[in-house]
Amino acid sequence: MALLEVDNLKTYFHTRNGVVKAVDDISFTLEKGEILGIVGESGSGKSVTVHTLMGLVPQPPGRIEGGTAVFDNRNLLTTDEAVLRSLRGKRISMIFQDPMTSLNPYLRISEQLIEPLLIHGQANRKEALKRAITMLEKVGMSDAAERVHSYPHEFSGGMRQRVMIAMALITDPEVLIADEPTTALDVTVQAQILRLLKDLQTDLGVSVIFITHDLGVIAELADRVVVMYHGHIVEQGDVLPIFENPQHPYTKGLLACRPRLESTFKVLPTVSDYLDETEVDGQIELSERPDAAARIEAMQKIDEPEIDETDLLLEVNNLHVHFPERAGFFSGPKGVVKAVDGISFIVPRGSTLGIVGESGCGKTTTGRAILNLVAPTSGSVKFMGVEIAGRNAAAMLPLRKRMQIVFQDPYSSLNPRLTIEQALTEPMAVHGIGSSHSDRRDRAVALLEEVDLEPHFLRRYPHEFSGGQRQRICVARALSLEPEFIVCDEAVSAMDVSVQAQVLNLLKELQSRRNLTYIFISHDLSVVKFMADTMAVMRAGKIVEQGSAEAIYANPAENYTQRLIDAIPRDSIDSIKQRVS
Repeated sequence: MALLEVDNLKTYFHTRNGVVKAVDDISFTLEKGEILGIVGESGSGKSVTVHTLMGLVPQPPGRIEGGTAVFDNRNLLTTDEAVLRSLRGKRISMIFQDPMTSLNPYLRISEQLIEPLLIHGQANRKEALKRAITMLEKVGMSDAAERVHSYPHEFSGGMRQRVMIAMALITDPEVLIADEPTTALDVTVQAQILRLLKDLQTDLGVSVIFITHDLGVIAELADRVVVMYHGHIVEQGDVLPIFENPQHPYTKGLLACRPRLESTFKVLPTVSDYLDETEVDGQIELSERPDAAARIEAMQKIDEPEIDETDLLLEVNNLHVHFPERAGFFSGPKGVVKAVDGISFIVPRGSTLGIVGESGCGKTTTGRAILNLVAPTSGSVKFMGVEIAGRNAAAMLPLRKRMQIVFQDPYSSLNPRLTIEQALTEPMAVHGIGSSHSDRRDRAVALLEEVDLEPHFLRRYPHEFSGGQRQRICVARALSLEPEFIVCDEAVSAMDVSVQAQVLNLLKELQSRRNLTYIFISHDLSVVKFMADTMAVMRAGKIVEQGSAEAIYANPAENYTQRLIDAIPRDSIDSIKQRVS
């Protein structure tokens, strides 16, 4: 008998706009000691599925309409709250996507780690603290006895996620649910977390439900795979057959969307290149497009424009950005953090320079220093031959419309109180673009159409859009001033692979149409290789390697670059065969 059996689960949300069937009649099992991967895009129902099992769906508006979820001969869906509380955090634990919002910023890590043990009566305070230190050591944290008394903000993103894993496993649960635990982490940190979860699962015998939108991660970790689309399971089975011979067009689309280092695509395939949706009696039916193979083949044969290497738009020479490091709030500086430490590069007009590296390497600070959003300590930044480093705000204003930035998080980049029309027309008004509000509104309509959004979206607010749509609006806002140069700072790092493919394709199409020049910042070398003509690899504020993107991938000169390449999840059939054997 399976450890967990889910049959005909239905979870609907009853809203003012009607009923949303978030999870609609799905069934799957979880065996003891197994890692089950649940994969799908945002809105597919994968997180709602596990929240239903844990009793975390808000009711109302959510309602469990039917089905069973049997664990230890108990139906989790109908058991009373007291019994569910006794299971939750003790025998079934969960790791959430964002550790910073999951951890209490006011409590030390020690208090948060020992809480499940104290609540479930598994240890006294002294024993619980000792166990917390042991668990931190098990998840790879050095100096655990000292760091256990730190606050969440004193850890990096990867270390915070390790704390969450330690907290989830401290009660020795039988089932561990990991909900997108590696999304937006560096590829090297992601590789460490995946390896850690696999080792812990082997050592402790825990069963894992791993939720992600990235089939590459599933290939590295899972024994079996469940593929979800619009609340339904469209395909499930062992990991090797799913990758070797996917049956459903949606699975084929997900597999193709992810940029691979070895791929030759000039335009990335998206799910819509494989999938036809038709509505029959209120139900969406999926089928494979008859022209899918021809469309995919054509994407590898698109000619890219020639770049004039002598027509330089940007020249950066010996750039330094240093920040004072303080011992305390009232103390003076105790040292200097060299965020950017003497880097140089050029960017020809119409080309893309990719800057890749781990968090803290200085790539974001580099992008902001080029735009004078952060004051350089020293060095030269020339834009079209004119020195701009160190200019004050007034002197930079005329150049602002020629250089723009697209930030990582589209939700925090857009003012929630402004409609999309206001967000798009405000920069135009500041820089005197458009003869009247009506003219600027017409330009805003044209911008939305250029990024494949409907004109009637102008009256909506940011919260009414998906993450991918919000990022398209941010791209439209950057284009509203008709710039020549755009810095894309981790612009797709937290997106679903299919939405990521759409945004990357859009950026390339706009570059070709408008002759734009990009600096594309990312921690994912496969994404940078797809986007960039040349690449700079940064580590500890310095560029350790630069050259053509193809050449660096084919023959990296530095061990650090090779480490970044090796950290990318391997989803080839040979690597999966090697792992499962």
